[in-house]
Amino acid sequence: QVQLVESGGGLVQAGGSLRLSCAASGRTFSRYAMAWFRQAPGKEREFVAAISGRATSTTYADSVKGRFTMTRDNAKNTMYLQMNSLKPEDTAVYYCAARNTFAILTTSREYAYWGQGTQVTVSS
Repeated sequence: QVQLVESGGGLVQAGGSLRLSCAASGRTFSRYAMAWFRQAPGKEREFVAAISGRATSTTYADSVKGRFTMTRDNAKNTMYLQMNSLKPEDTAVYYCAARNTFAILTTSREYAYWGQGTQVTVSS
C-alpha cells in the first residue's frame, strides 16, 4: 500500500507559478511510476505529467509542455510539479498517482494509488 498526500495548491494570477508536492509513504518509492492528473469542474480527469521510478524518463501533456516540470526525490519519497506561466485553463484539482511499475503510464485507469487532490486556481 502507498499513501499519497498532495500539497502546494492555491490561488495565483495568470503568468504566475506554483509548485505542487506529493509525499508518499513506504520504503520502495523508487519502484513506483508517478504521475499528475487534473480535473476541472464538469470535465474528465486528464493526464498532466508522468515520471519513471528512477526519474530517467518523463512525459508531459501537450497543454503543459514547456511550462510544467515534474521531478522526484526518492530519498525524500516526494515528487514535485513545478508549474510556470500558469493560465486560467490550468485551474483544476490536481491529483498525484502511483503504480508499482517501471513503465511510464499516462492513463488514469492504470494507476492504483491516488492522493486526495489539491486545488489550483489561476485568475485572469
